[in-house]
Amino acid sequence: MRISIDTDRCIGSAQCVVAVPAVFEQDDDGLSTVIAGREDGAGQPLVREAARACPVQAITLTESDRT
Repeated sequence: MRISIDTDRCIGSAQCVVAVPAVFEQDDDGLSTVIAGREDGAGQPLVREAARACPVQAITLTESDRT
């Protein structure tokens, strides 16, 4: 899985930060970002819930193809 945040869409509600503080944080402008090195979700089970909870759908989860 790969996590990305559309910063043009993000409104800084911080729902993702509250749900998974080991993966998400807020930058100096109050917008959510993925913590460097945690773009894969760091094995956190609530990442999908954080994406669903985003009020503006700014979080995208992309499944990686493992063959």
